[in-house]
Amino acid sequence: MIRALRAACLAGVLVMAPGVAGAAEAEPIHEILRFDQLDGWAADDHAAALSVFLQTCPDMTDPDWHSLCAVAQQQKPESARAFFELFFRPVLITDGRDPLFTGYYEPELEGSRYPTVRFRYPLYKMPPEARAQNPWLTRREILATGVMENRGLEIAWVDDPVELFFLQIQGSGRIHLPDGGSLRVGYGGSNGQTYRSIGVEMVRRGIYAAHQVSAQVIRNWVRRNPEAGAELLFHNPSYVFFREINHVGDHLGPLGAMNRPITPLRSVAVDPSFVPLGAPVWLETEGEARMRRLMIAQDTGSAIKGAQRADVFFGTGDGAGQIAGRMRDPGRMLVLMPIQRAYALLPDGGA
Repeated sequence: MIRALRAACLAGVLVMAPGVAGAAEAEPIHEILRFDQLDGWAADDHAAALSVFLQTCPDMTDPDWHSLCAVAQQQKPESARAFFELFFRPVLITDGRDPLFTGYYEPELEGSRYPTVRFRYPLYKMPPEARAQNPWLTRREILATGVMENRGLEIAWVDDPVELFFLQIQGSGRIHLPDGGSLRVGYGGSNGQTYRSIGVEMVRRGIYAAHQVSAQVIRNWVRRNPEAGAELLFHNPSYVFFREINHVGDHLGPLGAMNRPITPLRSVAVDPSFVPLGAPVWLETEGEARMRRLMIAQDTGSAIKGAQRADVFFGTGDGAGQIAGRMRDPGRMLVLMPIQRAYALLPDGGA
């Protein structure tokens, strides 16, 4: 759902870190570490991480992971740390690109199932011609030509086109309705156009310096400059369609790439070229949202590219969004791999 085009808030909308965007891919290097080399490992809540691991490990079909999942299902909370230390090895994977760790969240918008004077910006289902043709029309063509109108493709209407743009970036969200109810939407497809960063474009035009750009800065500028702001958003030709999510309880997070609810501060989006979906990962980051935490790789995103690139899920609503929007930190990530698989990654097979 989120996986095809949920760009990270501070990597896709904003500005890529030096050495990340456009960096030449190098052959990945694998290094096996000991658990006592992980800063803060002993102090983490391993039982919480095990609980999240159990939510998606039954969907991992690889025999090694499937077997470990069966063992995990027999563990008591107090044995969680021993389980990870006994059956896994931390593997540091590098590919020549600078580490970058960002955050994302599930937005909440005000909207209606019917258009009104206030609620006049629609969320669309994916039309069949967009599925058949890749790439399809650009964002400008979709919004300016009326190609989506009067076809029954609308899921809901919201009151803020800027928030709708950011909802498309995040890929999922909740819409509060006038009657007190709500509906949840998730990623339903895209037009297949290449994503272009709004933040990078603002820096290129000299509107802001790279260090000044944030999600809120973009929102404020677009609202202060409605005509120029609308034109700026067209710089990104990518367009996301949605689907209504009815089977996930309000107390749970949105669906990640494994089609299971993700968990605040325990679920992370990764590049599956380097990290198997469902795998535990140990994250050490610096900055305001400094972390030393065992998380589970349960999501992906179009801006999440590289062995040391991850996007932490912070939860639902504005508070989570503010924290997620400020996270753009260095650090390192280690993948906890089944022991035999870990040593098989070494050049000599671990001999």
